[in-house]
Amino acid sequence: MNVHTSGARLSIESLLGNFTPDFDFTPAMPIPPSEYAERMRKLKREGVSAGLDAVVVHCDSVGWFHAAHAYLRYLCDWMREGVLIVPMDEDKAPTLLSFFTQSVILPPGGEPVGVDRILQIGAVGREYADIPGDSNAKTMQALVGILGELKAGNIGFIGDKRSAAFRAGLVAEMPKATISDQHGILDRMQRNRTPNEIAQFRTAAQLISIATQAAYHVARPGVTDYEIYAAFTMAQMARGGETGDGYQIGANQWGTHCGKPYGHTMRKGDIGNLYVSNVTYQGYTAQTARMFAFGALTDRQELVLDACTRGVKAAEKLIKPGTLIRDLNNAAFESYIEAGMLTDAEARTMPYNWSTAEDGGPREIPHQYIPDAEYEAQGRKLMHVYPATFGPHNPNLGHSVGMAGGQNAFNISSHNYDKLEEGMVFVLHTQWLEPQSAGCNIGDMYVVTADGFENLSRHTPLETFRVEA
Repeated sequence: MNVHTSGARLSIESLLGNFTPDFDFTPAMPIPPSEYAERMRKLKREGVSAGLDAVVVHCDSVGWFHAAHAYLRYLCDWMREGVLIVPMDEDKAPTLLSFFTQSVILPPGGEPVGVDRILQIGAVGREYADIPGDSNAKTMQALVGILGELKAGNIGFIGDKRSAAFRAGLVAEMPKATISDQHGILDRMQRNRTPNEIAQFRTAAQLISIATQAAYHVARPGVTDYEIYAAFTMAQMARGGETGDGYQIGANQWGTHCGKPYGHTMRKGDIGNLYVSNVTYQGYTAQTARMFAFGALTDRQELVLDACTRGVKAAEKLIKPGTLIRDLNNAAFESYIEAGMLTDAEARTMPYNWSTAEDGGPREIPHQYIPDAEYEAQGRKLMHVYPATFGPHNPNLGHSVGMAGGQNAFNISSHNYDKLEEGMVFVLHTQWLEPQSAGCNIGDMYVVTADGFENLSRHTPLETFRVEA
């Protein structure tokens, strides 16, 4: 039965029934204030070494009350928009400018750690408050005033791409000041994680394991991808997960992954994928990927699932301080080469789903009608073949995992000649998609320890979960 038609069906609460995870879950305590003080100390030390008078950290808002990046949360646990001014002089305290958007909500469950002075700029505007003016302009005016009081002529600026206009405005307002980009300071500080940070990652990964077990619990023929997605969401958010939009589900007869639910009813021969790109706990994210099969699959599909699973396990054996990241990547692709899926592990020459055309230009997405009963019941038709070409989803094995809104600090790829270090946190996910044939996206999340590694997502097996059909 299609979910867009009327009729009685079990609720997701009934499907979950008396579900409980098969391991004990104790969430980590928040990062202690002493660690935030240490982060601020390191930032100020690097700022002094660079000859800075002050550091300005700008963070805008994006949709659904999300901060654009994680720098403010890393520095002081502030999870909304703001401008933090950090003087280098020891006798001057930091100031936080905030509440300058029209998406005003109350502060998060906690204070900005180590910041006593917060200035509410105010959301203004004719339509919003029948008050003339612009909140961004008022924020800039306040910032320039504070920097003037500090006599700051050499200013370090930290932000992301959404901060570009604000940075340009600061340059225009303070033409005599020297303004330099200093986000690299915080990026370097987050390359190797502390024990307290690893505890947050561990909790986030356990939330994924609980949610995955809940998804498996409801997975059966006749259940929709909506319901599997909802079970996953409910299980992790009920235990402290911060977001319900950081994962994708693939659900069809070919193993397509990296999608969103649309009402597909699972049936015999289907392959499901839970690609969890972000479950967040206390600002720290986890990432894994799991496959589940409904009944018997084709020989080609089983070959792809096996090659991807063996690839992760082969790479895992090499995780320890001193291992060349390139070697980690290449070990995973050996199983692909043995299976005849690839000829080598080099990123530059590897086919992948989002690659350009062979000449480097745009690639044509094949125009072809693909029957899909549930999609057509909604008045739509699938008229293109995705992905446009075969191969891994990305031309690499994985990447670092950090805070919500952060960028990947490094990729696990053939061209990365760095060595693993204690405290690095990353995901290894082997991926493969052949249009209308076979697919897999499977992976675990790891932290490098002094003598090896810890698999943070070990509570659910890497192997494909089999659903009787």
